[in-house]
Amino acid sequence: MTPLIETPADASQATLDRLSELARDVLARCAARGASQCEVGINEDRGLAVGVRMGEVETIEHTRDRGLSVTVYFGQRKANASTADLDPASIETTIDQACAIARHTEDDPCAGLADAERMARHFPDLDLWHPAPLDADAAVQLALDCEAAGRDADARIANSDGGNVSTGASLSVYANSHGFVGAERSTSHSLSLSLIAGQGDAMQRDYWYDAHCAFAQLASAQEIGRRAAERTVARLSPREVRTGEYPVLFTAECARSLIGHLLGAVSGGALYRKASFLLDHVGKQVLPRGIDLVERPHLPRGHRSSAFDAEGVATVDSDLVRDGVLMRYILGSYSARKLGLESTGNAGGVHNLAIGTGADTRASLIRGMRRGLVVTELMGQGVNTITGDYSRGAAGFWVENGEIAYPVDEVTIAGNLRQMLLGIEAVGNDVDTRSHVLTGSILLGRMTVAGGAAAD
Repeated sequence: MTPLIETPADASQATLDRLSELARDVLARCAARGASQCEVGINEDRGLAVGVRMGEVETIEHTRDRGLSVTVYFGQRKANASTADLDPASIETTIDQACAIARHTEDDPCAGLADAERMARHFPDLDLWHPAPLDADAAVQLALDCEAAGRDADARIANSDGGNVSTGASLSVYANSHGFVGAERSTSHSLSLSLIAGQGDAMQRDYWYDAHCAFAQLASAQEIGRRAAERTVARLSPREVRTGEYPVLFTAECARSLIGHLLGAVSGGALYRKASFLLDHVGKQVLPRGIDLVERPHLPRGHRSSAFDAEGVATVDSDLVRDGVLMRYILGSYSARKLGLESTGNAGGVHNLAIGTGADTRASLIRGMRRGLVVTELMGQGVNTITGDYSRGAAGFWVENGEIAYPVDEVTIAGNLRQMLLGIEAVGNDVDTRSHVLTGSILLGRMTVAGGAAAD
Protein backbone atom coordinates (compact mmCIF):
# COMPACT_ATOMS: atom_id res chain seq x y z
CA MET A 1 0.00 0.00 0.00
CA THR A 2 1.11 3.57 -0.69
CA PRO A 3 0.47 6.37 1.79
CA LEU A 4 -2.12 8.74 0.34
CA ILE A 5 -1.25 11.83 2.35
CA GLU A 6 2.15 12.66 3.84
CA THR A 7 2.56 14.93 6.85
CA PRO A 8 5.78 16.98 6.69
CA ALA A 9 8.29 15.85 9.31
CA ASP A 10 9.27 19.45 10.08
CA ALA A 11 5.67 20.28 11.06
CA SER A 12 5.63 17.56 13.69
CA GLN A 13 9.05 18.59 14.95
CA ALA A 14 7.90 22.19 15.28
CA THR A 15 4.94 21.01 17.35
CA LEU A 16 7.22 18.94 19.60
CA ASP A 17 9.47 21.96 20.09
CA ARG A 18 6.45 24.05 21.08
CA LEU A 19 5.18 21.39 23.52
CA SER A 20 8.66 21.03 25.04
CA GLU A 21 8.87 24.76 25.67
CA LEU A 22 5.40 24.71 27.23
CA ALA A 23 6.48 21.84 29.54
CA ARG A 24 9.52 23.83 30.71
CA ASP A 25 7.31 26.82 31.41
CA VAL A 26 4.89 24.70 33.49
CA LEU A 27 7.79 23.29 35.50
CA ALA A 28 9.03 26.79 36.25
CA ARG A 29 5.59 27.95 37.36
CA CYS A 30 5.22 24.96 39.70
CA ALA A 31 8.60 25.69 41.25
CA ALA A 32 7.59 29.31 41.73
CA ARG A 33 4.61 28.10 43.75
CA GLY A 34 6.88 26.17 46.10
CA ALA A 35 6.83 22.67 44.61
CA SER A 36 10.04 20.81 45.45
CA GLN A 37 9.63 18.54 42.40
CA CYS A 38 7.33 18.45 39.40
CA GLU A 39 6.65 16.41 36.26
CA VAL A 40 4.59 17.29 33.21
CA GLY A 41 3.12 15.25 30.37
CA ILE A 42 1.68 16.87 27.25
CA ASN A 43 0.22 15.18 24.18
CA GLU A 44 -1.40 16.05 20.89
CA ASP A 45 -3.05 13.19 18.97
CA ARG A 46 -5.07 12.98 15.81
CA GLY A 47 -6.73 10.10 14.03
CA LEU A 48 -9.28 8.76 11.61
CA ALA A 49 -11.40 5.64 12.05
CA VAL A 50 -13.97 4.29 9.61
CA GLY A 51 -16.27 1.29 9.75
CA VAL A 52 -18.23 -0.39 6.98
CA ARG A 53 -20.69 -3.28 7.01
CA MET A 54 -22.33 -5.16 4.17
CA GLY A 55 -21.02 -2.69 1.62
CA GLU A 56 -22.30 0.37 3.44
CA VAL A 57 -20.53 3.02 5.49
CA GLU A 58 -21.42 2.80 9.19
CA THR A 59 -19.03 5.19 10.92
CA ILE A 60 -16.53 7.90 10.06
CA GLU A 61 -14.79 9.40 13.06
CA HIS A 62 -12.14 12.08 13.08
CA THR A 63 -10.37 12.60 16.40
CA ARG A 64 -8.10 15.34 17.60
CA ASP A 65 -7.11 15.21 21.25
CA ARG A 66 -4.72 17.17 23.38
CA GLY A 67 -4.02 17.18 27.06
CA LEU A 68 -1.69 18.26 29.82
CA SER A 69 -1.08 16.49 33.12
CA VAL A 70 0.98 17.98 35.93
CA THR A 71 2.16 16.19 39.08
CA VAL A 72 3.67 18.22 41.90
CA TYR A 73 5.52 17.16 45.03
CA PHE A 74 5.75 19.29 48.14
CA GLY A 75 8.31 17.24 49.98
CA GLN A 76 6.70 13.82 49.88
CA ARG A 77 3.16 15.05 49.43
CA LYS A 78 1.95 14.41 45.91
CA ALA A 79 -0.95 15.67 43.80
CA ASN A 80 -1.97 15.56 40.16
CA ALA A 81 -4.27 17.62 37.96
CA SER A 82 -4.95 17.59 34.24
CA THR A 83 -6.69 19.49 31.49
CA ALA A 84 -7.72 18.82 27.91
CA ASP A 85 -7.44 22.53 27.12
CA LEU A 86 -3.99 23.99 26.42
CA ASP A 87 -5.28 27.55 26.73
CA PRO A 88 -2.99 29.56 29.08
CA ALA A 89 -5.79 30.22 31.55
CA SER A 90 -6.70 26.52 31.76
CA ILE A 91 -3.08 25.55 32.31
CA GLU A 92 -2.75 28.14 35.06
CA THR A 93 -5.87 26.77 36.77
CA THR A 94 -4.54 23.21 36.48
CA ILE A 95 -1.25 24.17 38.14
CA ASP A 96 -3.11 25.96 40.94
CA GLN A 97 -5.33 22.92 41.52
CA ALA A 98 -2.40 20.49 41.70
CA CYS A 99 -0.53 22.68 44.18
CA ALA A 100 -3.61 23.21 46.33
CA ILE A 101 -4.37 19.48 46.50
CA ALA A 102 -0.78 18.59 47.41
CA ARG A 103 -0.88 20.75 50.51
CA HIS A 104 -3.71 18.58 51.89
CA THR A 105 -2.37 15.10 51.10
CA GLU A 106 -0.48 12.80 53.44
CA ASP A 107 3.26 12.28 53.23
CA ASP A 108 4.26 9.17 51.27
CA PRO A 109 7.88 8.16 51.91
CA CYS A 110 8.04 6.47 48.47
CA ALA A 111 6.72 9.46 46.53
CA GLY A 112 8.94 11.53 44.25
CA LEU A 113 10.59 11.59 40.86
CA ALA A 114 12.83 8.81 39.65
CA ASP A 115 16.50 9.30 40.54
CA ALA A 116 18.14 12.06 38.51
CA GLU A 117 21.12 9.95 37.44
CA ARG A 118 18.75 7.47 35.78
CA MET A 119 17.37 10.00 33.28
CA ALA A 120 17.82 9.16 29.59
CA ARG A 121 20.61 11.03 27.84
CA HIS A 122 20.55 9.40 24.38
CA PHE A 123 17.56 9.40 22.06
CA PRO A 124 18.07 7.06 19.08
CA ASP A 125 15.78 7.22 16.06
CA LEU A 126 13.43 4.28 16.57
CA ASP A 127 11.70 4.72 13.20
CA LEU A 128 8.24 5.14 14.70
CA TRP A 129 7.06 8.10 12.63
CA HIS A 130 5.30 7.07 9.41
CA PRO A 131 2.41 9.47 8.85
CA ALA A 132 -0.01 8.32 6.21
CA PRO A 133 -3.37 9.65 7.35
CA LEU A 134 -5.96 8.48 4.86
CA ASP A 135 -8.68 10.89 3.97
CA ALA A 136 -12.16 9.58 4.75
CA ASP A 137 -12.95 8.51 1.17
CA ALA A 138 -9.77 6.51 0.79
CA ALA A 139 -10.18 4.86 4.19
CA VAL A 140 -13.75 3.89 3.40
CA GLN A 141 -12.68 2.36 0.09
CA LEU A 142 -9.95 0.36 1.78
CA ALA A 143 -12.42 -1.02 4.34
CA LEU A 144 -14.95 -1.82 1.60
CA ASP A 145 -12.28 -3.63 -0.45
CA CYS A 146 -11.32 -5.69 2.59
CA GLU A 147 -14.90 -6.65 3.36
CA ALA A 148 -15.63 -7.51 -0.27
CA ALA A 149 -12.56 -9.75 -0.43
CA GLY A 150 -13.75 -11.61 2.64
CA ARG A 151 -17.38 -11.97 1.59
CA ASP A 152 -16.40 -13.14 -1.90
CA ALA A 153 -13.84 -15.66 -0.68
CA ASP A 154 -16.34 -18.37 0.28
CA ALA A 155 -20.03 -18.94 -0.43
CA ARG A 156 -20.57 -19.97 3.19
CA ILE A 157 -19.93 -16.40 4.37
CA ALA A 158 -23.45 -15.29 5.23
CA ASN A 159 -22.92 -11.94 6.89
CA SER A 160 -20.37 -9.44 8.07
CA ASP A 161 -19.66 -7.76 11.38
CA GLY A 162 -17.78 -5.13 9.44
CA GLY A 163 -14.42 -3.92 8.22
CA ASN A 164 -12.51 -1.19 10.02
CA VAL A 165 -9.61 1.10 9.17
CA SER A 166 -7.86 3.35 11.67
CA THR A 167 -4.86 5.60 11.36
CA GLY A 168 -3.39 7.95 13.91
CA ALA A 169 -0.43 10.08 14.91
CA SER A 170 0.72 11.02 18.41
CA LEU A 171 3.11 13.70 19.63
CA SER A 172 4.06 13.67 23.30
CA VAL A 173 6.46 15.33 25.71
CA TYR A 174 7.42 14.27 29.22
CA ALA A 175 9.49 16.64 31.36
CA ASN A 176 10.46 16.85 35.01
CA SER A 177 12.33 19.14 37.38
CA HIS A 178 15.55 17.14 37.04
CA GLY A 179 15.92 19.06 33.77
CA PHE A 180 14.78 16.09 31.71
CA VAL A 181 12.71 16.75 28.59
CA GLY A 182 11.83 13.83 26.35
CA ALA A 183 9.83 14.23 23.14
CA GLU A 184 8.37 11.38 21.10
CA ARG A 185 6.33 11.02 17.97
CA SER A 186 4.68 7.86 16.65
CA THR A 187 2.06 6.67 14.21
CA SER A 188 -0.30 3.71 14.20
CA HIS A 189 -2.33 2.07 11.45
CA SER A 190 -4.66 -0.92 11.43
CA LEU A 191 -7.05 -2.79 9.14
CA SER A 192 -9.48 -5.44 10.38
CA LEU A 193 -12.45 -7.53 9.26
CA SER A 194 -14.98 -9.68 11.14
CA LEU A 195 -17.19 -12.13 9.25
CA ILE A 196 -20.08 -14.51 9.97
CA ALA A 197 -20.55 -17.88 8.28
CA GLY A 198 -23.47 -20.31 8.35
CA GLN A 199 -27.13 -19.80 9.15
CA GLY A 200 -29.35 -19.72 12.25
CA ASP A 201 -28.01 -21.51 15.30
CA ALA A 202 -25.09 -22.83 13.24
CA MET A 203 -23.54 -19.41 12.65
CA GLN A 204 -19.90 -18.83 13.53
CA ARG A 205 -17.92 -15.60 13.71
CA ASP A 206 -14.20 -14.89 13.35
CA TYR A 207 -11.88 -12.10 12.25
CA TRP A 208 -8.42 -11.09 11.13
CA TYR A 209 -6.45 -7.86 11.35
CA ASP A 210 -3.07 -6.25 10.94
CA ALA A 211 -1.48 -3.36 12.83
CA HIS A 212 1.83 -1.51 12.44
CA CYS A 213 3.33 1.92 12.96
CA ALA A 214 4.11 2.08 9.22
CA PHE A 215 1.11 2.08 6.92
CA ALA A 216 3.10 0.45 4.13
CA GLN A 217 3.68 -2.62 6.32
CA LEU A 218 0.00 -3.49 6.57
CA ALA A 219 -1.14 -6.63 4.79
CA SER A 220 -3.33 -5.93 1.78
CA ALA A 221 -7.10 -5.65 2.03
CA GLN A 222 -7.35 -8.84 -0.03
CA GLU A 223 -5.05 -10.78 2.27
CA ILE A 224 -6.89 -9.73 5.44
CA GLY A 225 -10.25 -10.46 3.81
CA ARG A 226 -9.09 -13.92 2.73
CA ARG A 227 -7.64 -14.77 6.15
CA ALA A 228 -10.80 -13.62 7.92
CA ALA A 229 -12.91 -15.78 5.62
CA GLU A 230 -10.70 -18.85 6.06
CA ARG A 231 -10.78 -18.55 9.83
CA THR A 232 -14.55 -18.05 9.90
CA VAL A 233 -15.59 -20.98 7.72
CA ALA A 234 -13.09 -23.24 9.50
CA ARG A 235 -15.18 -22.83 12.66
CA LEU A 236 -18.39 -24.20 11.12
CA SER A 237 -19.92 -27.38 12.54
CA PRO A 238 -18.06 -27.50 15.87
CA ARG A 239 -18.15 -30.72 17.86
CA GLU A 240 -17.90 -31.62 21.53
CA VAL A 241 -14.78 -33.00 23.17
CA ARG A 242 -14.50 -35.32 26.13
CA THR A 243 -13.43 -33.77 29.39
CA GLY A 244 -9.91 -34.76 30.33
CA GLU A 245 -6.27 -33.69 30.47
CA TYR A 246 -4.63 -33.02 27.12
CA PRO A 247 -1.82 -31.07 25.50
CA VAL A 248 -2.96 -27.53 24.62
CA LEU A 249 -1.43 -25.34 21.93
CA PHE A 250 -2.07 -21.59 22.23
CA THR A 251 -1.75 -19.95 18.82
CA ALA A 252 0.55 -16.93 18.80
CA GLU A 253 -2.22 -14.35 19.15
CA CYS A 254 -3.52 -16.21 22.24
CA ALA A 255 -0.09 -17.18 23.57
CA ARG A 256 0.79 -13.59 24.38
CA SER A 257 -1.91 -13.60 27.05
CA LEU A 258 0.07 -16.29 28.90
CA ILE A 259 3.14 -14.07 28.81
CA GLY A 260 0.93 -11.19 29.92
CA HIS A 261 -0.06 -13.09 33.06
CA LEU A 262 3.63 -13.64 33.82
CA LEU A 263 4.33 -9.94 33.34
CA GLY A 264 1.49 -8.99 35.64
CA ALA A 265 2.74 -11.36 38.33
CA VAL A 266 6.27 -9.88 38.33
CA SER A 267 5.16 -6.23 38.14
CA GLY A 268 5.83 -3.95 41.08
CA GLY A 269 2.24 -3.04 41.90
CA ALA A 270 1.20 -6.69 42.31
CA LEU A 271 4.34 -7.50 44.28
CA TYR A 272 4.20 -4.77 46.92
CA ARG A 273 0.49 -5.45 47.38
CA LYS A 274 1.34 -9.16 47.72
CA ALA A 275 -1.20 -9.95 45.01
CA SER A 276 1.02 -12.19 42.89
CA PHE A 277 1.55 -15.93 42.56
CA LEU A 278 5.24 -15.20 41.91
CA LEU A 279 6.21 -13.38 45.11
CA ASP A 280 9.95 -13.64 45.93
CA HIS A 281 10.73 -15.47 42.70
CA VAL A 282 13.77 -13.56 41.45
CA GLY A 283 16.47 -16.18 40.90
CA LYS A 284 13.91 -18.97 40.72
CA GLN A 285 12.64 -21.06 37.82
CA VAL A 286 9.46 -19.65 36.28
CA LEU A 287 9.78 -21.09 32.77
CA PRO A 288 11.44 -24.28 31.52
CA ARG A 289 15.19 -24.36 30.96
CA GLY A 290 16.20 -22.98 27.59
CA ILE A 291 13.51 -20.27 27.40
CA ASP A 292 14.50 -16.59 27.53
CA LEU A 293 12.40 -13.43 27.76
CA VAL A 294 14.29 -10.34 26.61
CA GLU A 295 13.08 -6.75 26.75
CA ARG A 296 14.10 -4.79 23.65
CA PRO A 297 13.00 -1.15 24.09
CA HIS A 298 14.99 0.17 21.12
CA LEU A 299 13.56 -2.22 18.53
CA PRO A 300 13.01 -0.25 15.30
CA ARG A 301 9.28 0.16 14.61
CA GLY A 302 8.44 -1.75 17.81
CA HIS A 303 4.96 -1.30 19.23
CA ARG A 304 6.38 -0.12 22.57
CA SER A 305 9.80 1.17 21.57
CA SER A 306 11.07 4.13 23.57
CA ALA A 307 14.34 5.62 24.78
CA PHE A 308 12.82 6.34 28.21
CA ASP A 309 10.01 5.13 30.42
CA ALA A 310 7.07 7.12 31.80
CA GLU A 311 9.38 8.75 34.39
CA GLY A 312 12.22 9.64 32.02
CA VAL A 313 14.41 6.70 33.11
CA ALA A 314 16.63 5.44 30.29
CA THR A 315 15.53 2.13 28.81
CA VAL A 316 18.02 -0.63 27.95
CA ASP A 317 17.92 -4.13 26.53
CA SER A 318 17.54 -6.46 29.49
CA ASP A 319 16.82 -10.10 30.28
CA LEU A 320 13.61 -10.65 32.21
CA VAL A 321 13.97 -14.43 32.14
CA ARG A 322 17.19 -16.24 31.26
CA ASP A 323 17.25 -19.99 30.76
CA GLY A 324 13.88 -20.15 32.53
CA VAL A 325 15.07 -18.22 35.62
CA LEU A 326 13.46 -14.89 36.59
CA MET A 327 16.24 -12.30 36.58
CA ARG A 328 14.35 -9.23 37.84
CA TYR A 329 10.98 -7.66 38.42
CA ILE A 330 9.20 -4.97 36.35
CA LEU A 331 9.49 -1.77 38.36
CA GLY A 332 8.98 1.94 38.20
CA SER A 333 10.53 4.13 40.88
CA TYR A 334 7.52 4.08 43.24
CA SER A 335 7.09 0.30 43.29
CA ALA A 336 10.87 -0.12 43.51
CA ARG A 337 11.00 2.04 46.64
CA LYS A 338 8.09 0.12 48.16
CA LEU A 339 10.10 -3.07 47.67
CA GLY A 340 13.48 -1.65 48.67
CA LEU A 341 14.79 -2.09 45.10
CA GLU A 342 15.71 0.11 42.13
CA SER A 343 13.65 1.05 39.10
CA THR A 344 14.10 -1.23 36.10
CA GLY A 345 13.01 1.52 33.69
CA ASN A 346 9.53 0.07 33.39
CA ALA A 347 7.27 2.84 34.65
CA GLY A 348 4.33 2.43 32.28
CA GLY A 349 5.10 -1.22 31.45
CA VAL A 350 7.50 -3.26 29.36
CA HIS A 351 8.95 -2.02 26.09
CA ASN A 352 8.80 -4.91 23.58
CA LEU A 353 9.30 -8.36 25.06
CA ALA A 354 10.58 -11.19 22.88
CA ILE A 355 10.39 -14.83 23.91
CA GLY A 356 13.03 -17.16 22.54
CA THR A 357 11.51 -19.42 19.90
CA GLY A 358 12.45 -22.81 18.55
CA ALA A 359 12.57 -24.05 14.97
CA ASP A 360 9.10 -25.64 15.05
CA THR A 361 6.33 -24.31 12.86
CA ARG A 362 2.77 -24.36 14.15
CA ALA A 363 2.08 -27.34 11.90
CA SER A 364 5.00 -29.32 13.36
CA LEU A 365 3.85 -28.50 16.91
CA ILE A 366 0.40 -29.83 16.02
CA ARG A 367 1.92 -33.01 14.62
CA GLY A 368 3.88 -33.46 17.82
CA MET A 369 0.76 -33.07 20.00
CA ARG A 370 -0.82 -36.19 18.51
CA ARG A 371 -4.06 -35.48 20.39
CA GLY A 372 -5.19 -32.29 22.08
CA LEU A 373 -6.62 -28.80 21.72
CA VAL A 374 -5.48 -25.84 19.60
CA VAL A 375 -6.77 -22.62 21.19
CA THR A 376 -7.53 -19.78 18.77
CA GLU A 377 -9.83 -17.73 21.02
CA LEU A 378 -10.04 -17.09 24.76
CA MET A 379 -13.08 -15.82 26.63
CA GLY A 380 -13.73 -14.63 30.16
CA GLN A 381 -11.33 -13.47 32.85
CA GLY A 382 -11.13 -16.44 35.22
CA VAL A 383 -7.57 -15.85 36.42
CA ASN A 384 -6.65 -15.44 40.09
CA THR A 385 -3.42 -13.42 40.16
CA ILE A 386 -2.78 -14.29 43.81
CA THR A 387 -3.01 -18.07 43.57
CA GLY A 388 -2.37 -18.45 39.84
CA ASP A 389 -5.56 -20.47 39.36
CA TYR A 390 -6.60 -20.29 35.71
CA SER A 391 -9.96 -21.13 34.11
CA ARG A 392 -11.13 -19.59 30.86
CA GLY A 393 -13.55 -20.30 28.08
CA ALA A 394 -11.92 -21.24 24.80
CA ALA A 395 -12.58 -22.14 21.19
CA GLY A 396 -10.34 -23.66 18.55
CA PHE A 397 -9.68 -27.03 16.96
CA TRP A 398 -9.34 -30.61 18.11
CA VAL A 399 -6.27 -32.54 17.04
CA GLU A 400 -6.24 -36.29 16.39
CA ASN A 401 -3.23 -38.23 15.15
CA GLY A 402 -1.28 -35.00 14.74
CA GLU A 403 -3.80 -33.35 12.42
CA ILE A 404 -6.65 -30.86 12.81
CA ALA A 405 -9.78 -33.00 13.06
CA TYR A 406 -12.66 -30.55 13.68
CA PRO A 407 -13.52 -27.20 15.30
CA VAL A 408 -14.63 -26.95 18.92
CA ASP A 409 -16.20 -24.19 20.96
CA GLU A 410 -17.70 -23.67 24.41
CA VAL A 411 -14.91 -25.55 26.17
CA THR A 412 -13.15 -24.53 29.36
CA ILE A 413 -9.41 -24.87 29.88
CA ALA A 414 -8.06 -24.88 33.43
CA GLY A 415 -4.83 -25.18 35.35
CA ASN A 416 -2.52 -23.17 37.57
CA LEU A 417 -0.33 -20.55 35.95
CA ARG A 418 2.78 -21.53 37.90
CA GLN A 419 2.54 -25.10 36.60
CA MET A 420 1.34 -23.99 33.18
CA LEU A 421 4.34 -21.73 32.62
CA LEU A 422 6.75 -24.40 33.85
CA GLY A 423 4.91 -26.91 31.65
CA ILE A 424 5.66 -25.13 28.37
CA GLU A 425 7.10 -27.75 26.01
CA ALA A 426 7.81 -25.63 22.93
CA VAL A 427 7.51 -22.15 21.44
CA GLY A 428 6.86 -21.99 17.71
CA ASN A 429 8.61 -19.78 15.19
CA ASP A 430 5.32 -18.21 13.99
CA VAL A 431 5.93 -14.96 15.90
CA ASP A 432 3.00 -12.52 15.96
CA THR A 433 4.46 -9.06 15.29
CA ARG A 434 1.21 -7.15 15.90
CA SER A 435 1.91 -6.64 19.61
CA HIS A 436 4.70 -5.55 21.93
CA VAL A 437 4.80 -9.15 23.23
CA LEU A 438 6.61 -11.05 20.49
CA THR A 439 5.86 -14.74 20.79
CA GLY A 440 5.05 -17.69 18.60
CA SER A 441 2.55 -20.43 19.42
CA ILE A 442 3.09 -21.98 22.85
CA LEU A 443 2.57 -25.69 23.52
CA LEU A 444 1.68 -26.75 27.06
CA GLY A 445 2.16 -30.39 27.90
CA ARG A 446 -1.09 -30.82 29.80
CA MET A 447 -4.17 -28.87 30.88
CA THR A 448 -7.67 -29.79 31.95
CA VAL A 449 -10.07 -29.38 29.03
CA ALA A 450 -13.73 -29.45 30.02
CA GLY A 451 -16.05 -30.12 27.11
CA GLY A 452 -19.68 -31.05 26.70
CA ALA A 453 -19.08 -34.78 26.41
CA ALA A 454 -18.65 -37.03 29.43
CA ALA A 455 -15.13 -38.07 30.39
CA ASP A 456 -13.96 -41.56 29.49
